Parts: sequence; structure tokens; C-alpha cells
Amino acid sequence: MKPLIPGVLRDEPQFARLFIGQSLSVLGDRVAFVAVPFAVLATGGSASDVGLVAAAGLVPMLLFTLVGGVWADRFPRHRIMLVSDLVRFVVQGLIAVLLLTGVAEVPHLVLLMVVFGTADAFFMPASTGLMPLLVGAERLREANALRGFVQSSGLVLGPALAGGLVALAGPGGALALDALTFAVSAAFLARLKPRRAASEGKEVTAAGTFLEELRVGWVHVRSRTWVLAGMAGIAVYHVVVLPSVYVLGPVLAEHEWGGAAGWSVVVAAFGIGAVVGDLAAYRLKLSRPMALGAAALAVASCQAIIIGSGASLALIAVLEGVTGVAVSLFFVLWETALQTHVPEHALSRVSSYDHLLSAGLMPVGLALAGPVSESIGVQTTLYGMTVIAVPAALALLCVPAVRRLPAHVPGTASGSGQATSEVSLT
Repeated sequence: MKPLIPGVLRDEPQFARLFIGQSLSVLGDRVAFVAVPFAVLATGGSASDVGLVAAAGLVPMLLFTLVGGVWADRFPRHRIMLVSDLVRFVVQGLIAVLLLTGVAEVPHLVLLMVVFGTADAFFMPASTGLMPLLVGAERLREANALRGFVQSSGLVLGPALAGGLVALAGPGGALALDALTFAVSAAFLARLKPRRAASEGKEVTAAGTFLEELRVGWVHVRSRTWVLAGMAGIAVYHVVVLPSVYVLGPVLAEHEWGGAAGWSVVVAAFGIGAVVGDLAAYRLKLSRPMALGAAALAVASCQAIIIGSGASLALIAVLEGVTGVAVSLFFVLWETALQTHVPEHALSRVSSYDHLLSAGLMPVGLALAGPVSESIGVQTTLYGMTVIAVPAALALLCVPAVRRLPAHVPGTASGSGQATSEVSLT
């Protein structure tokens, strides 16, 4: 009988600590995603105020993600994550108190979400860069798949939990729970003892100024064709495809699928598919993982045309489930490729460019989707999104450096090493 605990959790105790803390934090994030809009409305805010508060949490990503990448390559990454979690614990706790005492106003929420988003901008590059210091190279894919599994499961469980909490305790109570999950995550991070890489800090010390360190990070991006191409594909997905889900999907649901109930079916189906994709990524052993990753991104980029197809709700839900599998596969394989082939001492800086081109640019697509659809129609906009996004993903598949990228660093024993060279021209 096979053990129920995944091998990477048994064999890598430091990763197990991170995994437990982050699992609770992710669930809290999913609760907050639902609760924050209701928090704005509870203060008497309008729909525009909901958008303003959401933007307040995203704008710092544009301003501070690259700073976070440099800092995470300079200082201990788990300490940066710890400070970020403590800041977010305080922010969510303050919002909860303001709401529960009835004194919260929209300007309070905007200011606090700016602080929250700034902490987020430092957390994400540090998190990506930390993984090779917790997990052996041969277990990185499994570890990333487990983290993805938690993210995907949160898509299914989080909204249901949030709905119950908001109904019972109001948005303030729901956000108090989210604050608590950050405190728990911080407690696990405080006990973390990552391995110290031999190269840690050397390049950054030599580089000197912040701008020089940032430039070196960009050299690591542009000198790897597969990284540059992958980031371009990810940017198109976030700017073109995801607005079809976040903006236009709910609009169609309101008119054609019975409103929020119909949309929740589609979202839940996507979440279930994403869970399946993470489980598949955990089991798969591929010699050329990014070839499958690029193909998966092409499938994921079909979301817009699926939503606008005019098919039955049941068929749309099933097809969205398929794209959920593809999305999870791509991002697990992408994260693992970065952590395997990018030198550890530059990994957080490279990751910060990745986050900047994804989460940082996504508000552009979100802002444009509504006006464009009002001008040319929702379904026409969705078809146009597909015409842009699918060829862009297929172009990624046509890049030889993407198709041929090996699962492990050439010249090392399978799974026994991580990239150490200053620049690789693959």
C-alpha cells in the first residue's frame, strides 16, 4: 500500500513546513478575494470604489516587483517572505477591525490595500527563488505541483468558505480569518532553515548598485531564448485571455447562464480541472517538459472562445475544466524550468520580471476589455482575444529552445544539480 503523504513532503521537511503554512495562507487569500468587494460595499462604496480598491492592491506590483526581485537575491528569501506575511497580517487585521467596528471608509481600504500590494510584490519573487534552497532538483516539479494543487483547490473551496463567513460574520469576520492565516504562515516561515547556496550573494555584492543588479537580472532573461519567449507568452495570456474570464465571462453569465449561479458552475469546473492538472504534473516525468507546457498554454488560451461560443452551460463548464488542466500543467512546468535552469543567485530577479509581465500588466487588459466589448460586442471581443492569444501560444511552441529544453541541467546527473553558469544561451 502506497503511503498517503507525498514523497516530497516526507523527504524534504523544510518544504513541508513551507507547504503547511502556505496552504492555510492560500485558503485565506481565496476568502479575501470574495470578501474584499463586499467590504467595500459594506462601507457604502460603489462599483467604481470596488475597482479602485482592487487597483490599489495591484498597482504596487508594477512599482515594486523588480525591487523585490533584487532584494530577494540579496537577502535571505524566507526572511523577506516572513516580513511580508507579518505586514499583510497587520493590514488585514486592521481592515477587519475597521469593518467590525463600523468605522471603515473607502479611503482607509485603498490606503491599506496599497500597503498589502507592496508586501505582495516582495513576497512573490522571494517565494520562487526560495524553492531550490528547500527542495532537491529532482523534487522541484513535485513540490511545485503540490503548491499548485493547493492554489487550485482554493479556487473550489475558498469561495464556498467565504460565502459562509460573509453571511455569518460579515466581510470583517472573513478578513479576520485571512489575517490569522498570515500569522500562521509567518510562524512556519520563522522556523524555516533553507540550505545556503554556495553562490548566494556573490554576484549581487559584485554588481553594486540597484540598477546594475537589475540589469544583470535582465541579462539572465534575454540571454535565454526560452525564458524571453515564455514570458512573452505569459504576458499575452494575462493581458488578452484572463480579461475574458474576469470581465466578460460574468457579463455573459448575467445575460445567458442565469447569473452568478451559472458562472459559479463554470468557475468550479475550471478549478476541478486545475486540480487534475496539478496531480498530472506531480506524476509526469518528461524529458522535454516545456514542449508540453507550450502546448498546454495554447489549450489554455482557448478560454475566450469557449466562453463566447454560445454552447450550453454544461459544455462550456466541461471545456473550461479542460483549460484548467492545461493552465496548471503550464505554470507548474514553467516554474520548475525557471528554478532548474536559472542560476539560483539570479532566480528571484528573473522571477520578478516574470511577475511584472503577468500580474503587473494584467490590469491593462482588465481595463480595456469592458470598453472594447461595449464598442464591438462581447462575443466579437472574445473571438478577437482568441485570434491573438492562440497563435501567440503556438508561436511559443515553435521556438526550438522551448521545445528542446531538457528537464535537468545538461552535464549533471539527472536531478542532481541546478544551473550555476553565469549565462546560458539556450
